[in-house]
Amino acid sequence: MSAVTKEQVMETLRAIRGPDLEGDIVSLGLVSDVFISDSKVYFSITVPSDRADALEPLRQAAERAVKAVPGVKGALVSLTAERKAGSTPPPRPQASAPAHSHGHSHAPAPSGSRPGKQTIPGIGAIIAVASGKGGVGKSTTAVNLALAMKANGLKVGILDADVYGPSMPRLLGISGRPQQIENRIIVPMENYGIKAMSMGFLVDEGTAMIWRGPMVQSALMQMLREVAWGALDVLVVDMPPGTGDAQLTMAQQVPLSGAVIVSTPQDLALIDARKGLNMFNKVEVPVLGIVENMSYFIAPDTGKRYDIFGHGGARAEAETIGVPFLGEVPLTIAIRETSDAGTPVVVSDPEGPQALVYRDIATKVWKEVQARAGRAAPSIVFE
Repeated sequence: MSAVTKEQVMETLRAIRGPDLEGDIVSLGLVSDVFISDSKVYFSITVPSDRADALEPLRQAAERAVKAVPGVKGALVSLTAERKAGSTPPPRPQASAPAHSHGHSHAPAPSGSRPGKQTIPGIGAIIAVASGKGGVGKSTTAVNLALAMKANGLKVGILDADVYGPSMPRLLGISGRPQQIENRIIVPMENYGIKAMSMGFLVDEGTAMIWRGPMVQSALMQMLREVAWGALDVLVVDMPPGTGDAQLTMAQQVPLSGAVIVSTPQDLALIDARKGLNMFNKVEVPVLGIVENMSYFIAPDTGKRYDIFGHGGARAEAETIGVPFLGEVPLTIAIRETSDAGTPVVVSDPEGPQALVYRDIATKVWKEVQARAGRAAPSIVFE
């Protein structure tokens, strides 16, 4: 079977009608540069930002059409939006000026502690990795961040708080069931030198979790407080995507030291990221910074760079709202393949360029945690 070409993809996309059923998305100039690697097709469709939800069927139709092209193994299609000159920027938060504090070595006191938030014995800091929506690579970012912190010399654990779609067993290459000791305390699983707990260790992969909110909240608290974590400098929490009950439970009841927001470059993903930022701000959990995932694509055969989903949106957003920009993680075949194989890139290629990006992000995150240690988190309010 011959390899699929850009021309085939574009010709297929001419059958997809544009917004309001006018013209087609190719003739209207809405399709970005198409990139094909390993028979997988990557591109984005430009739409008005205020119509993102309504035009999701358009994205799905384009994805289905391309996947049906002979020779195509998969497709990654995203909606993106170009900001028009003079458009109204998002609301700016007003942050109270932080007092000067000293940096500490390992295990700073959790700065997100509030009345009603019980600390976890032995755990110095708890960091949430969150996103406003799914599909932005949050779990891959969380596991590589945890492994990068371990590589930087910290004692690290990771809690998979996505009860409905746990991914840590696969990402960390862990199988089997955890042991239970006296007082119903669970011994966490471990691989690559980090301790891990996930609902995926307790139920079979593919099992449908049909739980209401209170059951999810109870499960999360048990996985956090009834696990023998031991002495850890930091516990990384892979949050569920979005801003629902599970996320609010973790933000309101857990003494989080801060949150890392994961987004992709396009404006539409950033709109969703703001939802996560707003949630943490309302419950007075400091945002440690934003990571731009899938920031750019480097073709493995030519080394040419492609900004498939735009570029720099997360950096601009971080500057606009006044939070640190933590770094750009490229969209690479290596990160996807190593994640699927349970050998994350930080441990499978520790000196490679992708691993070094995560190590740098981990260093910045830890500095932010240390800078906030011993003082109350700033109260940030959206006007």
